[in-house]
Amino acid sequence: MAWFTLYLLNLLCALAGTSIQTQSSCSVPPAQQPLVNNMQMLMENSVFNSIYPNPSVLIAMNLVGPHNLEAQKLLTRQLMDIDTADMTIGQLALTIMALTSSCRDPGNKVSTLQKQMETWAPSSPNAEASSFYGPSLAILALCQKNPETTLPIAARFAKTLLANSSPFNIDTGAMVTLALTCMYNKIPVGSEEGYKTLFGQVLKDTMEKISMRIKDNGIIGDIYSTGLAMQALSVTPKQPNKEWNCQKTMDTVLNDIKLGKFHNPMSIAQILPSLKGKTYLDVPHMSCSPDPEVHPTLPNHPSPVPTMAPNITVKYTINNQLRGVELLFNFTIDVSVKSGSVLLVVLEEAQRKNSTFKFETTMTSWGPIVSSINNIAENVNHKTYWQFLSGKTPLNEGVADYVPFNHEHITANFTQY
Repeated sequence: MAWFTLYLLNLLCALAGTSIQTQSSCSVPPAQQPLVNNMQMLMENSVFNSIYPNPSVLIAMNLVGPHNLEAQKLLTRQLMDIDTADMTIGQLALTIMALTSSCRDPGNKVSTLQKQMETWAPSSPNAEASSFYGPSLAILALCQKNPETTLPIAARFAKTLLANSSPFNIDTGAMVTLALTCMYNKIPVGSEEGYKTLFGQVLKDTMEKISMRIKDNGIIGDIYSTGLAMQALSVTPKQPNKEWNCQKTMDTVLNDIKLGKFHNPMSIAQILPSLKGKTYLDVPHMSCSPDPEVHPTLPNHPSPVPTMAPNITVKYTINNQLRGVELLFNFTIDVSVKSGSVLLVVLEEAQRKNSTFKFETTMTSWGPIVSSINNIAENVNHKTYWQFLSGKTPLNEGVADYVPFNHEHITANFTQY
């Protein structure tokens, strides 16, 4: 009887378009709300300076209610006009969801995405888990538009996931959960019972793996994967055996916000919905009536480093020891920069001092990533990339966000995953 009651609650909430927290609910204490509001305004103000119209930012803005309506309107217009020809499946899916959250018709973008997913297949039987992130987004976006036509695509996707044995990835697992929860809740009446069994199996397996990554302080994976994981745990119809303490996670996240760990617009966009009790499943049900109250905006970020800041010295090493790559090297340089400078400034100064340290970046939704150093470029086919470490610990922030400390040893290591 309890199971049937839970099933009815899930069904009713899916029909009503609201998120359901099946394990434990949590909320931001009133005293901490200004902290979250300030973070949101930081994200919204990034819209005016960004050369990359970020659909994740618009989704987050619409889910929680925008403070800055001009930023919301500008980003919506940019995404309406954007050329989708060179977009990945994941980027196209996010754009569709972002426009949907702004009550805009995505037009032929939906049919384009559906055709791409009808022919999608992983690059190999055991493709890395991260390669399923974009297709998960696609399943979610298509489910929200037409679950009936998405059903066979989602079923094939779910079977592919079950056959894959690559190491688990938290972000992908969370997005898989959101996508297949949407499908699980919207299986058309009269469809084969096998669909629900299939989706339920993948959801259960995925949630068990996510629950095993919940740390004692409530963080799930790492601080930047926690937002999506919170969404997944709050809506899944298949709860893991390990109980999740949502409020403990919330308290730790709020403490990390105080410590300034959320200043990248993309990191804010992924945590913000969970702080406001929203998930990506709420996207089709947003109210687009104008908000008469427009809150004051914050100054553009990041704030410039004060000119009087003292200098620090950072030891910077570039290393490539991968066999099969024609140029092997290990070079180190000491770089002096202003205290408070981000790592990107260190790289630029190293390049200015010695051309061996020249590098190139590629712009992503998370900001610039280093794609090439000393003429050695990342290669998706070879599964190589430049990994940055502090000492022996991989950095969990990008070069435009991480702030080195005095005498820190930063290594850029050409790595294979």
